[in-house]
Amino acid sequence: MQIHIDALTFEVIIGLLDFERDKPQRVIIDLKADYDYSNKNFIDYADMVLLIQEELHEKKYELLEEALLGMKDRLSSTYPQLNTLQLKISKPDILKECTVALSDTWEFQ
Repeated sequence: MQIHIDALTFEVIIGLLDFERDKPQRVIIDLKADYDYSNKNFIDYADMVLLIQEELHEKKYELLEEALLGMKDRLSSTYPQLNTLQLKISKPDILKECTVALSDTWEFQ
């Protein structure tokens, strides 16, 4: 089974620059996760969304790389039934000419 969370958008403190540390900026999270589904082994996508938001709000990461790894660690420890996890974090407002993003995919078990 695959769970998809597309275009989860909210504001957090993230980045290295002074203005990024002072004012929250918009991020967009995309997630795809594979897991072995059963009636007793399912993932509540609403809980997963809250977990991602909590992780980024609490940690106030400086680097997208650190944010991506932090989300991966939190999700994989909370949901040990994950087989693969693909995450993408985008900052659509940091450069006026484009959206910048970072992504990675992990396999578990």
